[in-house]
Amino acid sequence: MNQIIGLDIGTNSVKAIILQDGKVLGQTSVGYSPDYLGDGKVEQDPAIWWDATQKAIRDITAAHPGHVVAISAAGQMHSSVFLDENGNVIRNAILWNDMRTTKQVNDIYNAAGSDVDLVETAHNYAFEGFTLPKILWLRENEEVNFNKVSKVIMPKDYINYKLTGRVATDVSDAAGTLLLDIPNRKWNTEFLAKVGLSSDLLPDVLESVDAVGKVQPELAAELGLSPETLVIAGGADNSCAAIGNGVTRAGQTVISIGTSGTIVTMFDKMPEPSVITGEVHLFNYSYPEKFYAMGCMLCAGESLNWLRTILNIEDFNDFNVLAEQSSAGAGGVIFLPYLFGERCPYPDPYAKSIFFGMSTTTTRADMVRAVMEGVAYNVRVMYDMVTVFTPITDIYITGGGAKSDIWGRIIASALGREITVLNIEEGPAFGAALIAGVGAGIFADFDTAKAQFLQTAKVIQPENNPIYAQQFEKFEELYCSNSHMW
Repeated sequence: MNQIIGLDIGTNSVKAIILQDGKVLGQTSVGYSPDYLGDGKVEQDPAIWWDATQKAIRDITAAHPGHVVAISAAGQMHSSVFLDENGNVIRNAILWNDMRTTKQVNDIYNAAGSDVDLVETAHNYAFEGFTLPKILWLRENEEVNFNKVSKVIMPKDYINYKLTGRVATDVSDAAGTLLLDIPNRKWNTEFLAKVGLSSDLLPDVLESVDAVGKVQPELAAELGLSPETLVIAGGADNSCAAIGNGVTRAGQTVISIGTSGTIVTMFDKMPEPSVITGEVHLFNYSYPEKFYAMGCMLCAGESLNWLRTILNIEDFNDFNVLAEQSSAGAGGVIFLPYLFGERCPYPDPYAKSIFFGMSTTTTRADMVRAVMEGVAYNVRVMYDMVTVFTPITDIYITGGGAKSDIWGRIIASALGREITVLNIEEGPAFGAALIAGVGAGIFADFDTAKAQFLQTAKVIQPENNPIYAQQFEKFEELYCSNSHMW
């Protein structure tokens, strides 16, 4: 029977999932840790990803014997792998959450001319986590290593290279480098010249559903695969996760509440330049010829995790009980979820969190609900930002907002929209598997793949309570009226 495998090359693990005949046969995960080097430096040896990937593939093919037609990977965005002319790794990869490149970010703005000029060129602001600042940092700080660099690729591209022997990337990962001509889906040679880099450093750019090649024969038997198994290009983790959460038509949107929080909306055509302000990321989507806008807040579920420690709450389920004990509006308490600074809606590394409106009557339940509502209000601001790209049709939710009934209702109420929870919540690896299926021709398109696997588990209805609108208005005012203080 024909099988497909999806991988997720993450920061802390490689996940693998195997699908067949409209069913998830199984999944596995192999963990590891990044190297936190201090001063905001975070690195990882790509060999760790490759070792974990091999183990994950071997484990899942051994547990579910069959004919694997295709395999595809999602990967952590922006993280930089530096290869020499022989395809060997020169130094550890610099990860997406590495913050050493503030100087290089400023250099990028200077090279572009201004922040407005950069958005016009790259359709995004520059952030320390993006790929281009890492390349410039290497050039400035490790000249010997930089002079050895033949290609710069991303983590899932390295796995594809090890599987096939071909160095390539896909449009969704390439878009996160700041170096892609996003409307035309090719490297931006004009901007490369401005930052003093050659396009020779960059790999071929494919669509996510294109084949990179076939698994190298000497590897196939070891991994339980066939030499005819196709390796499909795959995509950036957020793009693959959106595919796996049913975002296959313009206007469909997925909200993800994990440690961070994202909102991703698909659209068909590039908007007018006046619409592209850089407030949300604009990237190429894993659906061929499509695009997506993404807002990313840095501290969504982590806000609750922080509160759990502060209030000594042992079980996350206790949060739901406590939140139900409070009422809409959290007894007048509002929380700004900016414990890590913020990326969206405010690109402000110095932003701070606030509990506002507390009194002697404030309870632990009010504080818990205020955190849930604060995250929801921030999602609402990002939602308003992505609506400028396309009218929003369907909204899906995954992560903490899907698992917690009360948090899901709060988010739906803050948006004033019903939200759908799907039956499968497997993240980027599941989306990568669907990409593998489309790329190999098992599915005619993503709608066909979606119909085989995804059904509605429940629909969350918003509460028609004016207190949410009142609190949201105060929430928006709080950052603006306090940001000068930090």
